[in-house]
Amino acid sequence: MRLDLVTDRAGLREFQALPMRLHPADRYVPMANAVLAGWWRGKAEFYLVRDRKGEVVGRTCLHRDPRLDAKLGRDLQLFGLTEFVDDDAVAAALFQLMAERGRDLFGPVGLLPNQTGGVITSGFDERGFIDSTWNPAYYPATYERHGFTRRFESDTWRCDLPDADPDALFRFDDERLAAENLVLRHGSRRRFGEQLPILREMLNASFARLGYYTEIDADELAAQTDGLAYLLDESLLMWLEKDGRPVAFVVTVPDVSRFLMARRGDLGLVNQLRLLATRGRYRDEAVLIIKGTVPGEQGRGYLTLLSRELFRNLVAGGYRTLRSTFVERDNPASAAQYPRMGGRPLHGYTFYQRPPEYQRQADELGR
Repeated sequence: MRLDLVTDRAGLREFQALPMRLHPADRYVPMANAVLAGWWRGKAEFYLVRDRKGEVVGRTCLHRDPRLDAKLGRDLQLFGLTEFVDDDAVAAALFQLMAERGRDLFGPVGLLPNQTGGVITSGFDERGFIDSTWNPAYYPATYERHGFTRRFESDTWRCDLPDADPDALFRFDDERLAAENLVLRHGSRRRFGEQLPILREMLNASFARLGYYTEIDADELAAQTDGLAYLLDESLLMWLEKDGRPVAFVVTVPDVSRFLMARRGDLGLVNQLRLLATRGRYRDEAVLIIKGTVPGEQGRGYLTLLSRELFRNLVAGGYRTLRSTFVERDNPASAAQYPRMGGRPLHGYTFYQRPPEYQRQADELGR
């Protein structure tokens, strides 16, 4: 095996192409090429593993973030975008590269757990979707055979929306709207940039207590939502204000995974225009990206109200399926809305961690 640092565009193209050679085209959803290129230009080191013939058989990126170090209280070497053929020698080469930094390994994340990453541990017959991941069944077994342990075990969800009364599914006394001075707000394509700071404030406050979450700054949120405005279904992005103060939110978008799969991750200008012109084709499935309630207002049923309105708007908009990004298993309250919407766990989901002592012990045994 040979490890190569990606230093040019040709190597980057090989890096982008590997998972689409490894994985079924109807299950794996590639990350947008422009996002990968942005990370490669300065946020992470990209590596390829080649076999004796020079063919690419594995890849990873390495990076660090002091915010996650502080959150987890460990000196972490983060890795992400990690793909490999079903060959222990290839995986071992990648893990050896990571371990050379002498730190706890944590991943796959890209660039942080609250952005994207993870490994699915079940549901391999179900396709992936935007802001989530898909991998074959041998991935978790390979990680665990090489000393990695699971962190933040979770599930993604799929809801095949039932024909039901929203008020019966999500009981909320509407008299509370006036009594508590509650106002429901919606997203706006035209004013989306102005609304991002409102969402960021609620997002950081709502998720601060979660072990994997690190605060998102304005530039990071702008990068994560770049291009979202022109695809936005305004009825699916909502937040609740109480006495004029934002207290709860839900961000749901049309699922354009099939377009990304067909275009192999190419969201250049031409394909952006194609997507914009055909976006009506992608209004039968949606993805709930994130939702939350700020501290001090949790437990008051505000997400129940937003879930009711979301369900109502999904049905009115002709959506038949809702998928959700991962929800930790020790946070059942966050997943409670999905069974009401006809939901079931879709993919088991986890991150992996390995201490540097494992590699040292493996090296000693090898000697």
